[in-house]
Amino acid sequence: MSIGLIALLDDIAGLAKVAAASLDDVGAQAVKAGAKAAGVVIDDAAVTPRYVVGFAASRELPIVGRIALGSLRNKLIYLLPAALILSFVAPWAITPLLMIGGAYLCYEGSEKVFEALFPHGAHEHEAAVGAATQTEQNVEDEKVSGAIKTDFILSAEIMAITLASLPSGSTWMQALVLAVVGIGITALVYGGVALIVKADDAGLALAANDRPVSSLLRRDDASAKLHTDRLLAPLTKGFGRGLVKAMPILLKLLAIVGTAAMIWVGGGIIIHGLEGYGFAGLAHAIHDIAAAAGHAVPSLGSAVEWLVSAAAAGLFGLILGAILIPLTHYVAVPVAKALRGGSRKAEKHTV
Repeated sequence: MSIGLIALLDDIAGLAKVAAASLDDVGAQAVKAGAKAAGVVIDDAAVTPRYVVGFAASRELPIVGRIALGSLRNKLIYLLPAALILSFVAPWAITPLLMIGGAYLCYEGSEKVFEALFPHGAHEHEAAVGAATQTEQNVEDEKVSGAIKTDFILSAEIMAITLASLPSGSTWMQALVLAVVGIGITALVYGGVALIVKADDAGLALAANDRPVSSLLRRDDASAKLHTDRLLAPLTKGFGRGLVKAMPILLKLLAIVGTAAMIWVGGGIIIHGLEGYGFAGLAHAIHDIAAAAGHAVPSLGSAVEWLVSAAAAGLFGLILGAILIPLTHYVAVPVAKALRGGSRKAEKHTV
């Protein structure tokens, strides 16, 4: 009896070691995969703050929270199982689906550029595609919906990069790594976004606080002012005022960077997809131009090469998006309206 119990405990210990090793392996693979997707993660972080620009401070965190929940839903409920199923059943479908998503990013980003350059024409385009009546709640819902749609494409790219970087192994291990990466990246991106959009509130608090050290130490006696309070208060108040003045500018810059990132990522997805289908001329030309630019500035070779590649992908994405805007306006929207009208007539006839 005792020997059997010892053997059982030994087996349990062995299983525990295997489980621990598996968890370590999941963590290591998740870190490696997340690092490979870092470029898209940065784009995701740059894109999101623009969706809270123009809203009241009290709505900023709720909007970020709604987008974060939508992002988790995208990654864990839709993209994770879809990625595993497609990689097993139809791996050939992943690239065209990503290219469709890339085209959507190019369209949306170019639409934002069009709106900035030609605001009157942009309003006409929004009316043509059936934009909702712009009440405050509609604006917020529209922004959140647009952010979640954009996040879906960026998340799909992240999950695809993650899956491609994983070694062949059991399905449950791949699923676990994808889940860890998805949750970790979502927390990183939207935690950072929340800090960015609330930094001005922190600045206001610092600018109005005469007792920074006492407040930090939670000394409730307002009359008790430490010597360090007198020394540090001018610095903290100045820093707070600087934050308040800088954050609107930073948010506008992030909005611009976010739009550029959408166009760049979308263009890059299309270019790499075309390369996979044998149309590698554009990708090779961009690589050659970027390499030549990098060699021209040896001290900053890698940075210059990356900038030229990103600019070329962005230019391609902007051109593609500019083509998609009238196609959407004059082809896709009328066809969709005709199909909706036909389905409604069929329903009435059936009734």
